[in-house]
Amino acid sequence: MEQRVAPRGPGAAAGAAGTGSGGPVRREDAGNARAPGDTDARRRIPRTDLLLRDPRLSAAVDRLGADVVKAAVRQAQQRAREGSIAPEEVARTALAGLPVAASGLRPVINATGVLLHTNLGRAPLSDAARQAVQEAAGPTDVELDLATGVRARRGRSALAALQDRVPSAGAVHVVNNGAAALVLAATALAAGKEIVVSRGEMVEIGDGFRLPDLLVSTGARLREVGTTNRTTAADYAAVIGPGTGFVLKVHPSNFRITGFTRSAGVTELAGLGVPVVADIGSGLLAPHPALPEEPDADTQLRAGAALVTASGDKLLGGPQCGLLLGDEDVVRTLARHPLARALRVDKLTLAALEATLTGPPTPTARALTAGPAGLRARADRLADTLRADGIDVRAVESTATVGGGGAPGVTLDGAALSLPEPYAAALRTGRVPVVGRLEAARCLLDLRSVPPEDDERLAEAVRAARPTAER
Repeated sequence: MEQRVAPRGPGAAAGAAGTGSGGPVRREDAGNARAPGDTDARRRIPRTDLLLRDPRLSAAVDRLGADVVKAAVRQAQQRAREGSIAPEEVARTALAGLPVAASGLRPVINATGVLLHTNLGRAPLSDAARQAVQEAAGPTDVELDLATGVRARRGRSALAALQDRVPSAGAVHVVNNGAAALVLAATALAAGKEIVVSRGEMVEIGDGFRLPDLLVSTGARLREVGTTNRTTAADYAAVIGPGTGFVLKVHPSNFRITGFTRSAGVTELAGLGVPVVADIGSGLLAPHPALPEEPDADTQLRAGAALVTASGDKLLGGPQCGLLLGDEDVVRTLARHPLARALRVDKLTLAALEATLTGPPTPTARALTAGPAGLRARADRLADTLRADGIDVRAVESTATVGGGGAPGVTLDGAALSLPEPYAAALRTGRVPVVGRLEAARCLLDLRSVPPEDDERLAEAVRAARPTAER
């Protein structure tokens, strides 16, 4: 390889530094760095091609791509030209500036105490689901029968696992999210017809999306009955006719109406002569002892619902998807509708869903059932460790919530680490971002939403945030 020699003279040296192509470092120059910005120091800045031969940066190219690594190298070289780092620190600085992954999404530790935090991607996947996604990333038999060599039903094993978990369902189908499940039902069963729904269930979900707007977009007409706080079965019966597509029963998952209230259940509505679609939202497949008032798919189907729609990334603890469970004829109609193709899920979602359904308890299930005593013991242990490092921290009692539009009003007693308020921002912007919550001018890190295996990572993040938080 031809070796270029940097020209002499201040102007020429500056030009060479600007291209990042200074000459090789001589052994006798090692340790003889001059003042920052010095011409000799600039000459010793390693060239890009030499830096990319560093085994650590070469491995990063394989993991992140050449463009990402070169950008980090150029930034580090520029810092060396400006004198903020020594030439010998360029490789280390470039490595420190690399992203954790090729995606712009950054893994965070959820210490908010909201188990299904929508802004943090709702349910974290289990290790089994993550492994299933990795295995499904290459070619798979998602639509192929390996025994016969002919096309097979897409995602058949995942669908079978879902139906096994809800035996009362005659058939099941999966689309890309909970809203899509409701849109498919409205389009296939009620386009050009009426959907009868209680005024008290005309909800707004996240990011300003309103249920009425969603349903009307399908070509269906809404027939509102009852009042905000009271709707009876007679209110529905009074408007049902030949133009009725179905009765919609919506679980108001992110709010509660208390006091002088009345609502009609699925059992009452199922006798009105038209299909009942129950949107339970949170994805609970069967009753849960910790959430006695949360509707579940099995109970709604046994009560007479023709179709239940739900989200897969909430209490089920799986990937984002929309679940449709119900009468065989109804589900078949939905699955064969042209819109179903536009709403179908990919092989990675199918793999994660099946592993969630058949695998060990999910992180969501574990967090939901964690005992307050165990959480307090973890908090005490972490607080003792961090106090020994001189950090102002204490273990306190705390109250967590389900989140994700599930179990409104339900609180879960537990424990948290309490830190000075400046830690909130310092932790969010750290190498391993930690998201907590602020209460009474303190930053709380609620351990119910932090898996026990992440305790040490959490402690290290707090230690790393201390210089910024206590500045």
